[in-house]
Amino acid sequence: MNVDTRDNDARSVDYVWAVARISIGWIFLWAFLDKTFGWGFATPANRAWISGGSPTTGFLKGTGENALGGLFSSLAGQPWVDWLFMLGLLGIGAALILGVGLRIAAITGSLMLVLMWAAELPLANNPFMDEHLIYAIVLVGLALAGAGTTLGLGKLPIIQRNPYLK
Repeated sequence: MNVDTRDNDARSVDYVWAVARISIGWIFLWAFLDKTFGWGFATPANRAWISGGSPTTGFLKGTGENALGGLFSSLAGQPWVDWLFMLGLLGIGAALILGVGLRIAAITGSLMLVLMWAAELPLANNPFMDEHLIYAIVLVGLALAGAGTTLGLGKLPIIQRNPYLK
């Protein structure tokens, strides 16, 4: 008896993509929560967004000596930059965790990650590759793999009928 394991292998890889999707979604959502409420992991309470802190100032001000530091440090603390950044973290994180809007999350998340990568140039530990680019590649893979259908809401009829929600 010859047993075809392709269906089982496909199902297993779907779960790997789902766990990767939820994990990266949590990274984005956690960054939003910690920067908003200052729970003391990366953001102390006195620098929380709800306490009047700027979620972009710390990172962007620290880029001043980098190749594109002048551009990025000039954006630090701008209210419109703070709002775009925080809405991006929340939206991308929620989309990934829920398994909906993965195409939009892949595009916007990759854009955000590539901008963060560019702000750090030149990199300290590698000529060009770091976790920002790896996460961006994985986001694209999640969207292409349709990773929202396993352990997510991607199989809902409304999602299936509207390609922009996939």
